[in-house]
Amino acid sequence: MKRWFTLAISILVVMSLLIGCSSKSSNSKSEDGKTTITFFHRWPNEPYKSYYKQVIAEFEKQNPDIHVEEVTALNDDYKQKANVILGSKNPPDIFFSWVGEYGEKFIRDGVALDLSEYYAADTEWSGQLIESQVEHFKKDGKVYGVPLFTDSKLFFYNKEVFDKLNLKAPTTWDEFITVLETLKKSGTTPLILGNKSPWAAAHYVTALNQRTVPGEVLDKDFSYQGAEFTDPGYVEALEKLNELKPYLNENPNASAHDETRNLFIGGKAGVILLETLEISFLDDAPFEWSSFKVPTIEGAKGDQEGIIGAPEGFMVTKKSAHPEEAMKFLKFLTSKANGEKLIKDTGFASTVQGAVNENTASEQEVKAMDMIIEAGDMLIWADSALDSRVFKPYGDGVQAMLGGTMTPEEVMKSVQEAAKQVKK
Repeated sequence: MKRWFTLAISILVVMSLLIGCSSKSSNSKSEDGKTTITFFHRWPNEPYKSYYKQVIAEFEKQNPDIHVEEVTALNDDYKQKANVILGSKNPPDIFFSWVGEYGEKFIRDGVALDLSEYYAADTEWSGQLIESQVEHFKKDGKVYGVPLFTDSKLFFYNKEVFDKLNLKAPTTWDEFITVLETLKKSGTTPLILGNKSPWAAAHYVTALNQRTVPGEVLDKDFSYQGAEFTDPGYVEALEKLNELKPYLNENPNASAHDETRNLFIGGKAGVILLETLEISFLDDAPFEWSSFKVPTIEGAKGDQEGIIGAPEGFMVTKKSAHPEEAMKFLKFLTSKANGEKLIKDTGFASTVQGAVNENTASEQEVKAMDMIIEAGDMLIWADSALDSRVFKPYGDGVQAMLGGTMTPEEVMKSVQEAAKQVKK
């Protein structure tokens, strides 16, 4: 009974959002003559909520003829509601999108508007965006989105514990295992992972795939309907993840990522894999900390220096009656002033060149942004890059492997079968 009640409430919420978007799109001129544009994003929570409220208020002050109406949903709820709202007759003018397959399906389905002419017509604006991050929103030479912030992944470690044990940040896989073994012998939980939601371990797998699988193979397998996942490097990557199991916290599948991050901040573990946008959370750590890249794997056939990650941003719907106003708002949102405000207020690293600097961010945040800029390209994490029909058996399989009920070979076999079904 409770399940049906929850489902009914979810349907009502989605329908109310649809009605709201529909009424605003069909009656986009209000009685006072203002044009209303609908802005659909995934941050109803703080500090992001306040950031958007302030930016919208300033935009409306500078553009009194435009009203920005927010529609929000948090993370997984956003994905559910986006599928309904963006498929309606009157979708919101602007909507949030991850890159990779998540965003590309909106391009293929004709939901996203080609923004190339706006980029070309205003090079003063578009030229200030970090080009490597804009690239993730391109398809066949056309631009379909505006990157708001970017993100990568690093191992963060308790420097005080490392110093006490005379440990240094590892650069190779063998060094990494030696560090973890030393931490374990000292009584410290070496490595902490919260994989209650399978994207967390999927980020490990993405980074390990980058080290063990040739780049051209990854490009093919991570493309829509190009996936085969037959390269032996995929099994090797999972075997490397299995090597970490003796050093992980007990039953990582039972813990949420946020919980394990808080445990690390509380000094309960030596090492954790975090997104660079989470650096601001470490301000609460009562100890000195530092970071290192995913170690290289000797003899492996992948990229040993690359990083994983992705920008996130916004698209304009092709059905929007007000693309000019929508782009005017997105340009304002990605101005340098608002890029600086973004990193200061939320910890999100703006894709505007120079917005992350010594006056707006910590030394570690600046270093992380420099790493992203220097790297150029990033391998998009698997949960965003892959068709959901392929990622589900991948993510679920890794969970099962960490739980001891599947082998690396069995996981990859399930992924290969899923990839065949997507091609049909």
